[in-house]
Amino acid sequence: MLTFIVRRLLNYAVMLFVAVSGTYFLASSFLSPRSNYLARRPVPPEHSIDLSLNEANINDKTPLVTRYVHWLGDVLHGNFGLTPDLAPINGELPHRILLSTELLALSTVLAVIIGVGLGVYTAIRQYKLSDRLSNGFTVLIMCIPAPVLYLFVVLGGIRFNEATGHRWLYVTGLGDSSVQGFFPSLVDYLQHIALPTIGLTLIGYTAYHLTQRTYLLDTLNEDYVRTARAKGVRHHVAIRRHALRTSLIPTAMGVAWSIAAMFTGAVFAENQFGINGIGKYFIDALGKNDINGVVAAAGFAGVCTCAGLLLADVVVALLDPRIRIS
Repeated sequence: MLTFIVRRLLNYAVMLFVAVSGTYFLASSFLSPRSNYLARRPVPPEHSIDLSLNEANINDKTPLVTRYVHWLGDVLHGNFGLTPDLAPINGELPHRILLSTELLALSTVLAVIIGVGLGVYTAIRQYKLSDRLSNGFTVLIMCIPAPVLYLFVVLGGIRFNEATGHRWLYVTGLGDSSVQGFFPSLVDYLQHIALPTIGLTLIGYTAYHLTQRTYLLDTLNEDYVRTARAKGVRHHVAIRRHALRTSLIPTAMGVAWSIAAMFTGAVFAENQFGINGIGKYFIDALGKNDINGVVAAAGFAGVCTCAGLLLADVVVALLDPRIRIS
């Protein structure tokens, strides 16, 4: 298993290097930090603009390969560069990543548990009332655009506060810095994180529910499952030991691929709930022609993808003995 993990790590390291390098070349080709200075009134002298762009290593007059080599050397030393306004990215990125992690960690775990659990439950009870109702609700949630769903969650939280006569749920931010003490801070954090977690969990669980239901139904019709049932193995034992284990393999890969999408695709939730996470940072960096910021955010998404894929490889290897043998 250790050799398998090391081999995968090396493969993903090469993939990450190629992906991030390609992102740097694309961002440098299409974004124009110089236009930020040219849009100012009065327009700064060209010499002053060049000095600022050179300091940030984003001057379009410098050969792209030269800028890339300089940028790569800085990244290998843990320095992701400067924004067009000469603000250090290292001072902003960790805070944004932490906010997105706080926002998405709990909702991701809940989405996987609820989605997979509901998929197994409905597959076992195919075409029964519970199956039809849960599938109908899941399809309805999938048809609602994410910003609209988040708005419904916010309105529901406001109505709940009004009905109880107390502000139990907050709709913006992830906490109040003025709150002191461990338990008061924990309660305040839970009050702020509740609505974003509900919204993101509703968005995330739907795909896991329907895919897990489909995979398990396909597996239940396999010959080895029917053979186990014919030998007298109880229905729930055959599902748990044979069908479920096999059907979880593609689901594990799906979870891995969704990790990066959750971090970078939660921009709607971050905007709706007033959270300055990495997804919002990526969109803002694009609008500000921030080459280094865009590449840093994309690199973080790549790291998340590789980490998710490595985790999926380990889970799949544990679920499928054929991979361990090979």
